Amino acid sequence: MSTTPDLSQVEWVKSSHSGNGGDTCVEFSRTLAASDVVPVRDSKAIGGPMLKFMPSAWSSFVTSVKRTTEGAV
Repeated sequence: MSTTPDLSQVEWVKSSHSGNGGDTCVEFSRTLAASDVVPVRDSKAIGGPMLKFMPSAWSSFVTSVKRTTEGAV
């Protein structure tokens, strides 16, 4: 049994905090959330390594980042 999800058909979403031409280009996919996997990758290195989060962990991370950036000037 493989523990690596099939990522060939996932739909990637670019983070709204990723700038055009900047250093931060983060993409994630909700496609596999029902399978308890939210893959995250660098959009400039789509064939490179990626992180895999449980949906609850990804949600907590995004909530924390939003709180942090809302206070930024």
